[in-house]
Amino acid sequence: MAAPQTVRPTLALTVGEPAGIGPEISIRAAWALREQANCVLVGDAAFLALTASLIDPNIRLAALSIQALRNSGLPHFGPERIAVIDVPLAAHVVPGKLDKENGRAVLATLDLALEGIRAGWFDAIVTAPLQKSTINEAGIAFSGHTEYLAEKTGTPKVVMMLAGQPAAGQSYLRVALATTHLPLKDVPAAITQDGLGQVLDILQADLRGKFGIASPRILVTGLNPHAGENGYLGREEIEVIAPALAAAQARGIDARGPYPADTLFQPKYLKDADCVLAMYHDQGLPVLKHATFGRGINVTLGLPLIRTSVDHGTALDLAEQGLGLADCGSMEEAIRAAMGMVMASQAGRAN
Repeated sequence: MAAPQTVRPTLALTVGEPAGIGPEISIRAAWALREQANCVLVGDAAFLALTASLIDPNIRLAALSIQALRNSGLPHFGPERIAVIDVPLAAHVVPGKLDKENGRAVLATLDLALEGIRAGWFDAIVTAPLQKSTINEAGIAFSGHTEYLAEKTGTPKVVMMLAGQPAAGQSYLRVALATTHLPLKDVPAAITQDGLGQVLDILQADLRGKFGIASPRILVTGLNPHAGENGYLGREEIEVIAPALAAAQARGIDARGPYPADTLFQPKYLKDADCVLAMYHDQGLPVLKHATFGRGINVTLGLPLIRTSVDHGTALDLAEQGLGLADCGSMEEAIRAAMGMVMASQAGRAN
């Protein structure tokens, strides 16, 4: 069931690991952008109320029970207060100190956000960082937001993309990954013609449908130094990447390359690109994070829903030092990006 079109998109903000900075940046970003987006926090209502009161006594939260939502749906709130869907924690939170007793509750916030998408309560999901180890130590095999959302939605293939604007007036930079969290020794075998074709199909579909880019232009890196240098430094470009690009071009996808990764990330090339597809995690993301850290976001493409996130982790060390040290800029950008994707998706359906 699709969420109804609203003036302010309704976004589920899962607050992540309670001992980290997720709750603080979620509250601060939701309150800062409350005029533009109806951000609904998903987490322990009492803990979030206490945190909000310490951040700013003027922040107003309104707690809702899951059962009330299931019975009556999500009530409409104006920008004068932020709704919180109560997902109680099992143990007291000590900032900076992980507790496996809270692992299941953290995962339950994701399940509730997915339920809300299906029920039409939310237009999109924005996730604060969580700690994978806490969930695994709670007895649940968990490798990350991306994989969990893919499994729960029955999505066979998803693509990780990070994005951000390096500076005012500069082009928006998007970097997608052909492979994600793999040991470097396993990357070459994981790059196949079929796999690259699926990634390019997802990029084409979501850049159009979720970002409103009518004719996406995708620049693709090689795997090896100098993009293999005509086979002298590796043959993956010749035997895998170039054929995958040729097949994608035949399907109408404007994907070009493979280009040497060490020279591709220059304004003269990027100004004509809507997205760069890098072959592995540390090939593309150091460049993007250097240019946009604190303002960058993480987007999962290929899902039957919109999901954005921050480009950083739980920052337990900052949380341990107290409130007020964490920068909520990335969370604000993740909210803005989700809003833009919701509006682009609604416009595409209207057309």
